[in-house]
Amino acid sequence: MPINQYMKREKEVIIIIDDQVSICDSCSQVFRKDGFQVDTATDGISGLEKVIKQRPDLVFVDLKMPGISGMEVLEEIANFDPTIVTVVITGYATIDFAVEAVKKGAFDFIPKPFIPDQLRVTTKRALERRRLLLETMSLRREKERMKENFISMVSHQLRTPLVAVQGYFEVILAGIAGDVSAEQKKMLERSKIRIDELIKLIKEWLSFARIDANSLVSELEPVDLIPLIKECLEDIQLVAEQKQIKVQLLGSDASAHVLGNKAALKQVFINLLENGIKYNKVEGSIRVSIKTENNFVNIEISDTGVGISKKDLPFIFEQFYQINKTEGSGLGLAIVKRIIDSHSGSIKVTSEPGEGTDFQIKLPQYHDDKK
Repeated sequence: MPINQYMKREKEVIIIIDDQVSICDSCSQVFRKDGFQVDTATDGISGLEKVIKQRPDLVFVDLKMPGISGMEVLEEIANFDPTIVTVVITGYATIDFAVEAVKKGAFDFIPKPFIPDQLRVTTKRALERRRLLLETMSLRREKERMKENFISMVSHQLRTPLVAVQGYFEVILAGIAGDVSAEQKKMLERSKIRIDELIKLIKEWLSFARIDANSLVSELEPVDLIPLIKECLEDIQLVAEQKQIKVQLLGSDASAHVLGNKAALKQVFINLLENGIKYNKVEGSIRVSIKTENNFVNIEISDTGVGISKKDLPFIFEQFYQINKTEGSGLGLAIVKRIIDSHSGSIKVTSEPGEGTDFQIKLPQYHDDKK
């Protein structure tokens, strides 16, 4: 049932699961008098069946019942729908029990015997918790919907016309639309550079906005980082040669498997390698190494570039943070960090101005248990 349908119910639904008929009857009378929809069950199995069928707002669960225990019922309800609030009815009101019940998903407990006013106070608090959970989930889904709509708008209403303008510039600069004077060509080339930069910024922002940990996790597969990084090195080789930068893959292990999203991981390595070229010195170098140790794959990418100052280092993975305010979008390293985080990995950086920068990535190693 969608969240908005829960929130539009005329009456909030409460289920009481207790093997004492007298408890079920007395609680039902109080709840019906207060305007709630109520149902009862005298054992855990039938109680869970009613929970699954009715999806209540609140469930009162007795600790000791025939069949499955109250603790097991709590755990099953939490697994089925974590927004359903549970309260334990018990004659064992100890601190140890309360802690154990909360671990199993209970919001609160009420000790036997209790009077109607105690029941009402506990119920009021529990239902306030339920409403808060539903409102939070509703806001989260609305935020996701707005994010998706905004991404779509940026992609179609900003990027698409800019790509068309870019195409027109290329046609004009190629002389297809007629002769262009040297001064006009110079102005058009400058304008085209700015259009190219804007398109790249939009592309990087869209990439950043679309990186979602949950969606990446759902697309994980075993990936051998050795051939993947070799592929990345081949992709950037021409650009590196143009700047006379030597790129080396140092002695690495025979294989280094992780459970990952191959396209996203390639984006990480390409971003770091391109930065290593862009901010390097002429005739500089980039060194890459891959090692497996203690169930982790360690990837190190270091360069002999201009380096990063100590005041900038703490902020380089933040969105839109630019070390050189005239270059880049400030999103490249933020994208890298988000992808690595979504793979349960870590990334660190050390750097000395004028000496170079060293990125160290650590990812959980994948072991194929079938082999």
